Amino acid sequence: MNCVFFYRRFRNVMVKRHYYKQTKKWEPLTAEMKFQIEDYWRDQINIKSESTALPSQNKCYILSMFPYPSGKLHMGHVRVYTISDCLARFYRMQGKEVGISFPLSDFFVHLLISTISYDMEVIHPMGWDAFGLPAENAAISQNLSSENWTKSNIEYMKKQLMKLGISFDWQREIATCSPEYYKWTQFIFLKLYEKGFLYQKEALVNWDPVDQTVLAEEQVDANGCSWRSGAKVQKLPLKQWFIKTTRLSESLTEGLADMTEEDWGDIIKMQRHWIGECDGYIFDLPLKEVNHTTLTVWTRNPESLKTAQFVAVKSGHILDKPEYQNPHSSVLKISVVNPLNDCLLPVVISNDLDYPEGADSLLGDPLLDPKLATLTTELHLQMQSNDDQRTGEQICQKALSENWGGYKASSKLRDWLVSRQRYWGTPIPMIHCNECGTQPVPADQLPVLLPSSNERNKGHSALTHNEEFLRVSCPKCGGEAKRETDTMDTFVDSTWYFLRFLDPQNLVAPFDPENARAAMPIDIYIGGKEHAVLHLYFARFISHFLHLIGWLPEREPFKRLLVQGMVMGRSYRVKGSGRYLKPEEIDFSGEKPVEMSTKNPLVVSWEKMSKSKFNGVEPESVWNEHGIDTTRLLILADVSPRTSRHWSKDTFPGILRWQDRMWSNMKTWIAHQRQESNLGTPTKEILDKQESIWVDARNFYLKGVTFGIHHSQHISVAISKMQGLTNALKKVPKGFNLRDSREYERALGVQIIMLAPLAPHFASEMWSAFVDNAAKLSNDFYWDKTVLEQGWPQVDMNYKLDLNCVVNNQQACTIKIPRCELDKLNVSMAIELLKQDELYVKYNGTKNILNTKYDHYPGLDATLYVTTESQKKQKIEVVGKV
Repeated sequence: MNCVFFYRRFRNVMVKRHYYKQTKKWEPLTAEMKFQIEDYWRDQINIKSESTALPSQNKCYILSMFPYPSGKLHMGHVRVYTISDCLARFYRMQGKEVGISFPLSDFFVHLLISTISYDMEVIHPMGWDAFGLPAENAAISQNLSSENWTKSNIEYMKKQLMKLGISFDWQREIATCSPEYYKWTQFIFLKLYEKGFLYQKEALVNWDPVDQTVLAEEQVDANGCSWRSGAKVQKLPLKQWFIKTTRLSESLTEGLADMTEEDWGDIIKMQRHWIGECDGYIFDLPLKEVNHTTLTVWTRNPESLKTAQFVAVKSGHILDKPEYQNPHSSVLKISVVNPLNDCLLPVVISNDLDYPEGADSLLGDPLLDPKLATLTTELHLQMQSNDDQRTGEQICQKALSENWGGYKASSKLRDWLVSRQRYWGTPIPMIHCNECGTQPVPADQLPVLLPSSNERNKGHSALTHNEEFLRVSCPKCGGEAKRETDTMDTFVDSTWYFLRFLDPQNLVAPFDPENARAAMPIDIYIGGKEHAVLHLYFARFISHFLHLIGWLPEREPFKRLLVQGMVMGRSYRVKGSGRYLKPEEIDFSGEKPVEMSTKNPLVVSWEKMSKSKFNGVEPESVWNEHGIDTTRLLILADVSPRTSRHWSKDTFPGILRWQDRMWSNMKTWIAHQRQESNLGTPTKEILDKQESIWVDARNFYLKGVTFGIHHSQHISVAISKMQGLTNALKKVPKGFNLRDSREYERALGVQIIMLAPLAPHFASEMWSAFVDNAAKLSNDFYWDKTVLEQGWPQVDMNYKLDLNCVVNNQQACTIKIPRCELDKLNVSMAIELLKQDELYVKYNGTKNILNTKYDHYPGLDATLYVTTESQKKQKIEVVGKV
């Protein structure tokens, strides 16, 4: 391993450089040449900026979910960050395009692109989700501090990302474990408290016996096991901090209605299922006998508060304690106050009632349910006469104004439990005083710093035993008090990190609202489906809250979500036992693989890459063998980003051959440019015919690549279209001199530009040779700039594009229209063109059009969907009129 590293580090000293930039010779492509190309271009493919200023217009915010610094990148990381880099580079080039909607001469186009800057500010930041249990547990197991372990991992992973050529805005880099970051997490926490969205109460919580911390309901799977450790959780009564996420349930549901399936896919359904049907109201009823404690009830009918006689809870409820139990009755020794009328309602234990879905409490209104009426009689509770004329809406308004509920929510959704009994997390900025109760830390005393610790045990004893941290003066009375020793759930840190990216050096606020107004919402958010519920729900909640208090211009933080599929590796298990085998334990010599030592048959399957399954692949092993850009192309090719990627060496040859074909095309073209081949000049007829072929190839494949990256984000389809153009460029007629071909030059330049976002080193090398050898017969390119500074190519204005017409869910016809006309086409104009089609007139000409849908992609194509009346219905209507 050290020898390999030594060779890689010093190979430019040991091996003669033989790539084009050094020798001006286009030699056959080798693996060693790829390494040298990447070494040369590594520091030139990313524009380094020290500015974090935001534009007033024309922005594009591309964000990939920031990683937990585990120590090394895995193939899942490589996939998500290569996807985001491809999109970021593409949109930077899109920002340099000239939006011309009519034909112009080459001279005028050249004049425009050489004098006008159309830069788009692409925001593409990176940071680290650095707090949490895994770091703390790993540090304890290795006898290290969590801080040092985390920082060393960040340093190594950052080097890997830079080596991978990802164009992150590193000047925006953040880490959630930095006091400069978590100061503002604490500030937002206090803002939630100030606005009534935060409370502390005793609750039956999910205790993870392995990680020794509380888990939110969202972090326990269907089998009652911890999402992190896999341990069976236990129910314990503990006093915990909660964020009142249910208060914005209706707003969060409304936000989903504005999302499209094209942008969010099935994540909309997952979010809606999690939130539930907001068809009722939540009310918090204070316990008479216990200060600062409430019992939460949910009801579809707020007017039940006027006639409720008791509150029922299931056995096992947090109030079902020995000290409250009555040996002779199901009525507990406590009662709740009805804030509507100050009446006392007894609390009853009963499992025989029809509780709302997911609820363990019920408002006992005998007018709503015979069971409740029967129980009222059995408990000898007499109905009081009710002369309260307030409506349900008025009751809710009273509750909202007095902060005891009244907001819409589902019966199953719970508030977010954010306390964690561990050391490595954001300290909760609250202080407990015997005289004044719980008090918030004043904002000017933030951050509450997490002290350095040599703690080597699980649990939060590092804070409970740290007297310097623990002992503090009460901010209200100045007397002795204690700090809160729980830390925050790491999901709190990631609810707003995308906003700090916009203003990472701000010393007076989490972010400037003007920056947020300029950059939000995020245009494309890329991440794994495992975060489709929890992280997205919490991040959406905080954005809705910040919008509510005027900090954000819109409620929803993410415009489009690209959920990338997992990278799967082939795993081998012994049939019957399920034991996973390492590759060296397997005999592959036969028709089917078997265990080497026993010859037992194996179960072969594709599973998420994991060390425990021995099916993972180290990214460095791939790029050390094939190069960075080949690795990037391999992870992007073959399947859509949203689909699981089966990682197999069987797919490698296709990409390797494609790179070789592109390299070979360039070799042929350079030879012609330098007149190294004795070729004649083609006749005008032959030249014109061949030129038209390359014009069509350039436009056809450019259209497919642009749609694949920009609209569908099916980058694998874009790659297949690029490969199609490569094959078209390879077909040079025998004896044809490319030196005379303006259109081959244009097509070859477009090929290299389209490749640049995906393989920036390789494309930069090809562009260097292209510019050096081109006759510069066209004005399509910035000849004095690098490939990554080029504008994204545009389909010719006179090239005919497709208007696809779908009638009654069947493809009816395709109408060819020059781009300059299609770009201006609207639905009415499209319908008129359809009505001129012979087949449409023959089969549908007399039918009424019921509805239409028009998908328009300027510069690419358009699709018109039409639904008409059935012939049968028309005949019935005609008969009726007669």
